[in-house]
Amino acid sequence: MITPADEEFLRRAIAIAAHAITLGDAPYGSLLVGPDGTVLAEAHNTVRRDDDISSHPELKLARWAARELDPDTAAGTTMYTSCEPCGMCAGGIVRSGLGRVVFALSTAQLIELNPAGGWPTVPQDGPALFEEARVPIDDHYGRA
Repeated sequence: MITPADEEFLRRAIAIAAHAITLGDAPYGSLLVGPDGTVLAEAHNTVRRDDDISSHPELKLARWAARELDPDTAAGTTMYTSCEPCGMCAGGIVRSGLGRVVFALSTAQLIELNPAGGWPTVPQDGPALFEEARVPIDDHYGRA
């Protein structure tokens, strides 16, 4: 359920996205809010500027949280973002232990606004070579 406080933080994410355009960057912005309602960090998309496909604001904040926050604090945070996190960012968010994500535009809405912005799927094959692939995993986790 989206609360009035959530809406205010989403407006901040949208403002960060709008500001990114003035810097020559893509229009995506995010912020991370702690359990007490304090803004902990903000970021915008710098893919072009950094020449780095991983420079999405959601992933930057997830990486920051994983480095800077203890697990209990991370679990109590909320990320507010101007658009729904992509698969890459969603994976980083899960691994960082953040508690919640609230977004303004869904991926479907973003594609409606920018039909050229969708991504093709990449064919994948697998699983394969289970017995060989399990050896380094078992070695790492001490299950030899």
